[in-house]
Amino acid sequence: MLNTLSVETQETLKELGYSKLTPIQEQSLPILMAGRDLIGESSTGSGKTAAFGIPIIERVGLDYRDVQVLILCPTRELCEQVAREIRKLGRRLPGFQVLILCGGQPGRPQSIALRAGAQVVVGTPGRVLDHITRENLSLAHVRMVILDEADRMLDMGFEEEMTAIMESAPEKRQTVFFSATLPESFKAMSARYQTNPAHIKIESTEEKPSIEQVAYASTTEEKPANLLRILHDLQPNMAIVFCNLKVTAAKLALTLSENGVAAGALHGDLEQEDRNKMMSMFRNGSLRVLVATDVAARGLDVADLDLVVNYDLSIHLEDYIHRIGRTGRAGKEGRAITLATTREHGRLEDYAREADFELKTGVYGAAFDGEDRTKLPFVPLESKMSTIYISGGRKDKVRPGDILGALTGETGGLTGAEIGKIEVFDHFAYVGIAKGRAADIVNNLKVGRIKGRQFLIRLVT
Repeated sequence: MLNTLSVETQETLKELGYSKLTPIQEQSLPILMAGRDLIGESSTGSGKTAAFGIPIIERVGLDYRDVQVLILCPTRELCEQVAREIRKLGRRLPGFQVLILCGGQPGRPQSIALRAGAQVVVGTPGRVLDHITRENLSLAHVRMVILDEADRMLDMGFEEEMTAIMESAPEKRQTVFFSATLPESFKAMSARYQTNPAHIKIESTEEKPSIEQVAYASTTEEKPANLLRILHDLQPNMAIVFCNLKVTAAKLALTLSENGVAAGALHGDLEQEDRNKMMSMFRNGSLRVLVATDVAARGLDVADLDLVVNYDLSIHLEDYIHRIGRTGRAGKEGRAITLATTREHGRLEDYAREADFELKTGVYGAAFDGEDRTKLPFVPLESKMSTIYISGGRKDKVRPGDILGALTGETGGLTGAEIGKIEVFDHFAYVGIAKGRAADIVNNLKVGRIKGRQFLIRLVT
């Protein structure tokens, strides 16, 4: 299938490492390239974004900037992830624009960007419908509507918004639903808005990840101290601690920080700029622990996560599986720990029976050679990286390579090992820098240049 694509797309895929298609890509591409409607059932991480992203860049019209493709996602983080992937796929297309429309960001800049034009819009249902209602966004020229993680959007109560958006789109269009599962309400929406859709279901062939799952008995009052003891003992490089409530996540992150843990909170009350900052700091190693709620963490793509802690047990088994599935990836062993009250412990045992996994139980300390961890001095979880902010982004024609060049060149003088992850957004960028070098780099770049221009540079942490 790859050799039937345009030369530009083939070269881009080669650069991005697409030597072989995943099952969902291999089966979806011929259908989507032919313009047929599709229902694709496939698990997270199976390559769904490229499955619909490749047909988009092959078929989009570049001679005008009316919206031709609309992609709906359940969360802001997933929107960012999808848009980032499609931009990579379309890097060789002159004038190709992807616009994100999500809540948590001011609506006016989005309205201005819509007037400037874009071929592809990626957004959450609520914000997309708001722009349609305000007549900022016209779907008159839309050829393709894609619902990514459609089942999750229904679970989150977006059915009314999704229906209104579908009604606003042209009848003659290609409609694509991707989902991990196919609930009954989803089948009804397909019957209403799709025409003779192809149905692809990809069964996971991956080996079951090796994740040690442990539950430690903890009262609500004991949880903060037990979490600190666990972090002290295991010293994870990267850990996510899940809470069910936003207020719990915010308070817990503060408690950890006050006790020597490089920690931050990710929850729905944060503005988008703060969410981007928090996720970048975690991915580049400036934070060792991220305290998050389920919705906020969806779409957060983090490699080499060695510990997941359920500070609060999730209400649903699906969310529990999604949480622990973030560790033990790519053949590595993972660890998931639940601090369980008596009530939570019973629910967790139900999860173990239903999902057929082994659950170890005990009191913290007893499972680790019987040593009393409470008497050991706490070893802080300090970060090895700092984060700097640069006030230039994609819209300013700043690319990761430009930043890397400035950091390793005469102005910066860093080695590659001293530079962490570089994340470039529309109007700014975050970069991980080895601790101890960041302050000097900020001073150097204030008088130096990136791509021949001076930008505001500041130390975030």
